[in-house]
Amino acid sequence: MLNIHTIKRLFKKAFTPITIMLVPHSKTRPLNLKVPFIGIFTSIILWCFGTVYIFSIAVDTFEYYKMKEKLNYYSQQFLELNATISALKKAENEFRRLFSLGSKEKVLENIDTSDSGSIDMETLKQQIRTTIETVGEIKDYLHTQRDIYLSTPKGFPVKGSISSYFGYRDNPRDGDNEFHSGLDISASPGNPVRATADGIVSFSGWSGGSGNLVGLEHGHGFSTFYAHNRIIAVKVGQKVHRGDVISYVGSTGNATGPHVHYEIWKDGRHVNPQKYIEGKS
Repeated sequence: MLNIHTIKRLFKKAFTPITIMLVPHSKTRPLNLKVPFIGIFTSIILWCFGTVYIFSIAVDTFEYYKMKEKLNYYSQQFLELNATISALKKAENEFRRLFSLGSKEKVLENIDTSDSGSIDMETLKQQIRTTIETVGEIKDYLHTQRDIYLSTPKGFPVKGSISSYFGYRDNPRDGDNEFHSGLDISASPGNPVRATADGIVSFSGWSGGSGNLVGLEHGHGFSTFYAHNRIIAVKVGQKVHRGDVISYVGSTGNATGPHVHYEIWKDGRHVNPQKYIEGKS
């Protein structure tokens, strides 16, 4: 705790005068000011508070004028919108009045051709054209994206397990190392084989070592092929949708057992079907 001597000492220091000397650039004598320490300290504190107060007022004033400017802008927009709505209502009422007259002659006699309160039809038509074009562009974009989605192969063509992957492998018939251009999917004989994307049948029939083969063209550069089928359920030129049955599992051609040899071509080149099966295309 502070004792009486400490308090007296602090009080004495607070009121100890400090000399401030003002030296003018002219030949006049310097001016000496003696100010107590507590006076200088109090002045600094008051100056700091005053600066903060003035700064806060300036910020509030700036925000006020900024808000006022926004309010004026929105008010103007509202007035313009309100004027447009009023003009449209006025035009609607005038049309209703004219059409209620009952005859072409009366309509022509009573029509008002003055320009007061008229709608700027050219501007209105331009706005309508712009809106239609924008909506049209969005619809075209969505239509294209939908076509790409429906044309992109997705999922397994048959329920089964992969017995041979895309890439180099030893041929199961003679053991020679060769490039395998698709996936072999083992499945029970007679299981339905389904199209993995929308398309048109481009090949349906016997194809040597591939046995009974179905080829589909999907657009956007995609083609798919399904080999070694027992029975083919589609014909050339037929349209199919993703999930439609196109054939049934078999072991025709150079097959060592019942399976579907599944290939995907993109822009005329083999691609790995596995990433399309897994949805990573």
